[in-house]
Amino acid sequence: MRPAFPAMNAAMPPCTAAGTAGQRGAAAATLLLSAPAPVQVAADGYRLDTKFVEGMRAHVADWGGEIRCLIWESDDTIPFGRVYRPDELDFEMVVLGKGAPVPAAALTGISIALVSADMPGFPAICQSIASAGIPYAVGVEYTLETRLRTLWLDREVSGMRKMRSSLWLLRNERQVRSRLKAAVGAQFNGYPAFSAYSRLADDAHLYFDNRMGPEMMATPAEVAVRNERLLAGYPLRLIHSGRLEPMKGSQDLLPVMRALAAMGVPATLDIYGAGSLEQEIRDGLGEFDGAVRLHAPVDFKTKLVPLSRTQADVFLSCHRQSDPSCTYLEAMGCGLAIAGYSNRMWCRLSRESGGGVAVPLGSTKQLAEAIGRWNLDRPAIAESARSGLAFARRHDFGQEFAGRMAHLRALIP
Repeated sequence: MRPAFPAMNAAMPPCTAAGTAGQRGAAAATLLLSAPAPVQVAADGYRLDTKFVEGMRAHVADWGGEIRCLIWESDDTIPFGRVYRPDELDFEMVVLGKGAPVPAAALTGISIALVSADMPGFPAICQSIASAGIPYAVGVEYTLETRLRTLWLDREVSGMRKMRSSLWLLRNERQVRSRLKAAVGAQFNGYPAFSAYSRLADDAHLYFDNRMGPEMMATPAEVAVRNERLLAGYPLRLIHSGRLEPMKGSQDLLPVMRALAAMGVPATLDIYGAGSLEQEIRDGLGEFDGAVRLHAPVDFKTKLVPLSRTQADVFLSCHRQSDPSCTYLEAMGCGLAIAGYSNRMWCRLSRESGGGVAVPLGSTKQLAEAIGRWNLDRPAIAESARSGLAFARRHDFGQEFAGRMAHLRALIP
């Protein structure tokens, strides 16, 4: 463990929970989390992803007992991060070197552990926890199919390296499944992971990760204003946000708009994000005469949510992989109808929520045609938005998170 900040990293004193396992209540239980988020040691603290810190604060507020987080140093960029002083973090964080094993001291007094299957070293981490006699649950977001698709969409990786990485993923999948079977339970973010792995788990819990609290949802007044505008026949206002990467399908944004223009569909698109495709998109803006605009990333709660609630009609999603993507729930919570590809997540979610349309994967032409049909049937946009908003309200952050914490508490022996 890194010694740079003793309050966070030095050998920890025992924090044994009081009472026997059978007598121990939730308030006395100590939860161990292994975080797939990156961390970098800075001169006065730690550079961490802001979404990760917000999530950890939610754990602290809801769990009721002590929380210890294992997190590994990484060279990965943290685009939505900042440096936090140790005294700003109200949870115990054990920072380990890249690839370092879990030290025995980090497991002292733990009641239950939640280990992410989506992080490097997952099997070894589970083995260390199990060897210490600690029950563990597994959190899963990505399926093998999604991992492979993400790998092969990466333009920066050579074909030979993709082949080697694919073989490693196939071998690692056997260990992932083995550790899932040995766990006391599992939590699955989204339909694809639940469908792929839930039969392996003794106690499976499905949830939908998102950042939308009730106070962030679109209001009836905002919905009414949007519907009035739609029915008045104004150009459709499309919006897209997120990392501008091939795995997110960002290369399809301009082709969709090009197809809409060819069809004579009046529409604008505002893109909020940054990534490897940023310059490619910026270079293509000229042909749209201001109808497509590229913006830098903005703060989610204070900027993106208000913009989505008041300045957009449709969220344009070109996600090619079947990751759970909180963007779907968040866009629906803002009162937006969604037009997207029929990956395994959106295909099922669009049916269950009624929140939008799904077209064959990678077909920019059919995605544009679906939006074109909406342009001629504006009430259908309003109905999809209404259904999606109702679904998002039933699955806001507080409800989903409380369900996860209750599930973990029930797994403590």
